[in-house]
Amino acid sequence: MLANEIESAQRLVRTDAYQMSIGEIVSMYENQEIAIDPEFQRLFRWDISQKSKLIESLLLGIPLPSIFVFEKEDGTWELVDGLQRLSTVLEFMGKLREPDGTFKVPSILEATKYLPSLHNVVWERSENITGIELDEQVPLDKTQQLAIRRGRLGVEILKRPSDERTKYDLFQRLNAGGTQANAQELRNCIILMVNASYYRAIRSAADDPHFKAMLSISEEQEERQRHVEMAVRFLVHAKVPYDGLLDVEEYIDEGIVSLAKEGSNDEDVRLVKSTFSLLHEVAGGNALRRFQNGNYIGKVGLVGLEGIAVGVAKNLGAIEALGFQDARDFVAEKMREFWVQPQAANFTSPGLRGTVRIQRTVKFGEAWFRP
Repeated sequence: MLANEIESAQRLVRTDAYQMSIGEIVSMYENQEIAIDPEFQRLFRWDISQKSKLIESLLLGIPLPSIFVFEKEDGTWELVDGLQRLSTVLEFMGKLREPDGTFKVPSILEATKYLPSLHNVVWERSENITGIELDEQVPLDKTQQLAIRRGRLGVEILKRPSDERTKYDLFQRLNAGGTQANAQELRNCIILMVNASYYRAIRSAADDPHFKAMLSISEEQEERQRHVEMAVRFLVHAKVPYDGLLDVEEYIDEGIVSLAKEGSNDEDVRLVKSTFSLLHEVAGGNALRRFQNGNYIGKVGLVGLEGIAVGVAKNLGAIEALGFQDARDFVAEKMREFWVQPQAANFTSPGLRGTVRIQRTVKFGEAWFRP
């Protein structure tokens, strides 16, 4: 059985490998032969210390890890892993473009352990560089520029016949071990790879103040994309059936990819906004908190999201059909009584696995909020 699964999965992955110079890769970027999604650049950020160390490595001839690309149908490449390495080089050279097509301001390096003279070093002097006077900029000489251009980089190519889903899996597995991104930031990139407009639509819905208030999203959590994660979880639970076989995170990954491919941007945004607008009108920022002895208590957790928010979403049409005030009265009553139902005791049992919990919360919520 395992041998057959390995053989089947291997057929989905065809790769090739090249050694290329940095100059060749930069030329490909300029000719639009390799795509670096600009929106990825906003999800992953290196600080100037990390950027300086990368340029230091190139100047010292220290080998860099390979980058991974996906070969598209037109023969061009889409970057799967290596975003910050390529972005750092392109930005330093003044060739990295912003999402609107304009050039990003070139970076200025700082001193490193082995090359302290990298302080204030630039590719070439430019009045566009901010934060430092022109005469304080230290340009690389031609020999040093050539050393960077001639630096070699391994390129692992996921060939065109490969199953496209493999691209998303590869991206996640290559990046999951890093310290720069959490699970949702990686998931955001996968959504972008599938359908950029869908990502932007869901991100917009997650940015709604009412949505963030009901989920008690702090500034730190927002920075780590917690609000987008909750919007994604909400949509997947509301629209994608779960059979309990996949790990919860894999189920969320698979689910949001399928929704992004469907491309029901307006429909899904309306589901998020309408559900959370209704809940906010009923109980404000307390809507997903436990109701006990006449008071809302505790933190907002996944049980509230899965049982209450998803339960309302799955019945939204029928609830709205009750009429404005009756719908709100119905949801308010059912929301308060949700927590004292015997089934609710099974949602937070010690040691309860997420795979079991979501089968209980979502199923009960759907039935409980049915008018």
